[in-house]
Amino acid sequence: MFKRATGLKYHRFLRRLHGRLLFDWYMEIGCRLGDSFAPVRGRTIAVDPFFRANMNIIGTKPVLHVFQTTSDDFFATGFLERNDIRLGLSFLDGMHLYEYLLRDFINTEAASDPNGVIMLHDCVPFGMGMTTRDLDNLPKGAWTGDVWKLIPILQRWRPDLTLTVLDCQPTGLVCVSNLSPGNRRLADAHDDIRAEFDAVDLAGYGVERFFQSFELADAGACEDSGFGLFRAASIDPSLALTPVKVTP
Repeated sequence: MFKRATGLKYHRFLRRLHGRLLFDWYMEIGCRLGDSFAPVRGRTIAVDPFFRANMNIIGTKPVLHVFQTTSDDFFATGFLERNDIRLGLSFLDGMHLYEYLLRDFINTEAASDPNGVIMLHDCVPFGMGMTTRDLDNLPKGAWTGDVWKLIPILQRWRPDLTLTVLDCQPTGLVCVSNLSPGNRRLADAHDDIRAEFDAVDLAGYGVERFFQSFELADAGACEDSGFGLFRAASIDPSLALTPVKVTP
């Protein structure tokens, strides 16, 4: 039986999170319109192969790096390493096929601060149709693809990580903390993971089995706590930039 995420809408949750806390470096993969990272106040990296931003996406950010490319190509540039960037918070919402999200997670954790948090979107489907991998026959409405697989993959291969699955509408928000940037367990096991999960769909894996492996945490309660889950990844809010318009 499917469990449906019925809490705060994820855009609202992100907007309130960024309104309350400041992160030194924030990265988002899969941005498209830019509305999800527009409220960010810290230094930001945005990656998407085809942006359609028609709003002020820089806002009060001191720095915004926009990469109109795939996440694989972005990571291949070595930009994060060259600039000694340690990510405090990341939001991965790119291609909804699990092998892409797996690579994105591996590369993002490697560049993260140990106190950082990586958020994975769309890992909690509420129907079988939305989990399809058939890009030529996508469902109307929400499409999660098979990124649900990241939950059992991380539970099995990286039990040292802390997974908090927030009930953000419509398809959940998995927050991964207790990061270990130097850990190569996923990278070394990549081929074994693919061999086991490539041919598995949610029906074959078991809907009950999947949903019994985690609890949906209350996103509203997370907000009421002052976003305690994310505080270790944040920095002093007094460091936020206050832009001043200079007139000649």
